[in-house]
This record gives sequence, C-alpha cells and structure tokens, in this order.
Amino acid sequence: MAKVVFKVGDDVSTDIIYPGRFMATVLPSETPQYAFVDYPEFNAKIKNKEFPPQSIIVAGKNFGCGSSREQAASCLKGPDFVVIARNFSRIFLQNAINLGLKMVICPAIEASVGDEIEITADQVVNQTTGKSFPVVQLPKARQAIIDAGGLIPFARKLVIESQRTRC
Repeated sequence: MAKVVFKVGDDVSTDIIYPGRFMATVLPSETPQYAFVDYPEFNAKIKNKEFPPQSIIVAGKNFGCGSSREQAASCLKGPDFVVIARNFSRIFLQNAINLGLKMVICPAIEASVGDEIEITADQVVNQTTGKSFPVVQLPKARQAIIDAGGLIPFARKLVIESQRTRC
C-alpha cells in the first residue's frame, strides 16, 4: 500500500514533467531534481527526498504527451514513483517501460492526494474511499521489462540465463 503524493489532470506533457530548458541534464541520477519543477512545492519535496519509494502520482488521460524526451520518465523513475493514469501517451509509455518506471493503466481511477492505494494484478483499490478500479494489463513482455528494472537489466538477465543453459 502506498500514498498518493501528487495528482494531475489530462494531457500532462513531457514539458510539464521535465521542462525542455533542462535538456542538458540527461543522467538519470540528476534528472529527478527537475521533475515537475514548475510545481515548486512538489519539486522541493522530491529534491528533499520526502517521499518513500513507491509513492503514487495519479494522472488523467494521455499522461506524457508531447516530445519523446526520455528524461520525463527517468526523472520519475529516480525517486521510485508509481504512476497510475487513465492512459499514457505511446512514446512516454515505451520510454517508461525501457527505463523500468512502474506504471498502472487504470481508466476509471479516482483518487486524491493523501489517499492510500493498494495495487493488485487486476485492480487498484483506494483504501481511503473503499472503491476498486479495474486495471488494463500491459502485455507480458512489456511487464517483464518493467519488473526487471528496465530494458538493459532485462537484456542482461536474458544473457545470463542463456549462458547458464549453455554450460
């Protein structure tokens, strides 16, 4: 179970998540300092590491629309956020999968900042309101990449497993 720490609406662009003026910073260890920088209170809490791992950001439709900047996903992966959205833009979704950002597609999600959320394989349960919402499952291959921590750890795992079977 985790708490909702931030809520945004529909069509949140990558420029809101990670503004283009910070594109010179690309290291995943440095991008979190610019996450939602135009929301100073939330950004200050990220910088001060006030959120426990798996804290939840709730979003509406088309989260991550706009550019293909990978930093929009990496700045959320660094603090180990989970993003629950009604849906994600295609490019953001693929970037987030490649980086291992935990995401949940939940078209009917209803939650507010401070709500306690439980995520199961097939639903999101808002423990605060007592309501449950069905989840749209990602394809197994994509979920396996997220579960491995991203595309590079997933590929590394496959290589190691293939070497073990050869011996």
